[in-house]
Amino acid sequence: MAKRKPFEIGDHEVEAGTRRTIDVPVSTLSDHTPVNLSVHVVHGRKPGPILFVSAAIHGDEVIGVEIVRRLLKATALKSMAGTLLAVPIVNTYGFLNHSRYLPDRRDLNRCFPGGSQGSMASRLAHIFMTEVVRRSNVGIDLHSAAIHRNNLPQIRLTTGNQHLAELGRAFGAPVMMQSKLREGSLRMAAEEAGVDVLLFEAGEGLRFDELAARSGVSGILRVMQHLGMVGSKGVPKVKHAPVLAGDSSWYRAPAGGLFRGYVTIGDVVQPGTVLGAISDPFGEVEDEVYAETHGIVIGRTNMPGVYEGDALFHIAETARADAAAEGVNAQLEAAPLFDEDEII
Repeated sequence: MAKRKPFEIGDHEVEAGTRRTIDVPVSTLSDHTPVNLSVHVVHGRKPGPILFVSAAIHGDEVIGVEIVRRLLKATALKSMAGTLLAVPIVNTYGFLNHSRYLPDRRDLNRCFPGGSQGSMASRLAHIFMTEVVRRSNVGIDLHSAAIHRNNLPQIRLTTGNQHLAELGRAFGAPVMMQSKLREGSLRMAAEEAGVDVLLFEAGEGLRFDELAARSGVSGILRVMQHLGMVGSKGVPKVKHAPVLAGDSSWYRAPAGGLFRGYVTIGDVVQPGTVLGAISDPFGEVEDEVYAETHGIVIGRTNMPGVYEGDALFHIAETARADAAAEGVNAQLEAAPLFDEDEII
């Protein structure tokens, strides 16, 4: 069998059967420190799909960085077919500054596909699209909630895209949701370029979360197995099929004050369930927040001090909320995927 050709990225080549981190130049900081888009290329000996996995497009969403780190330690990659392009930190500027945004205050995920002569955000988006996305057949983009909020592991799907629905079922997160494409987002630009992107949401900004990390690593490995890139050894099986939620609702603070939440992510609610209460600092006035539908809590605020109108809970509406909750429990009880050097 003829040897597989090297994978070319930037000005570099990665030979078949090897792996290497490639630094693609982006810009320089004001103190002349170079800024790179670092891509870890795992180029299998056997042909197969090219999958990209990206994280920290929003610089404060650090759980995706940990998921990519664990993924690259997985033993399943040692005999991988196809090519994996792992980008743990897309928005280096935001990551260094613990910020969702770039220094010019732009949201990178509203600047795709970008351009070579545009703003800082536009140029970074263009480099990522050119060097990573357009070289791939499919992608998985890792996100979390913003700071002071927490998301249940969930997959966002493009409405009507059956290929992504198939990959979402293979991923095996507790909940899947239909999500519209937003102008300037990576998903929209990638799909226009013919590359389907699965979006994974889990955890909180600037925080690590074991449930989110396990769910993310396991899900990516299952997608790779589904694509024929890795075998079944070392890939956790889905114990509970993900639940597709038809819709979701945000519950907001009816008044400003001190918020006490009575439910958390993964909890099942029904009409009349008391989600939480808001009171003034003296306890003289109290407003309770009630669920209006049957579903599962997929997001909530962690902030006790709230203003009127602040988002408190995000609830996915589904008659199969109990099944989704069982999937959450299965993720919590699953054996962790340890790095080899963490096993004593």
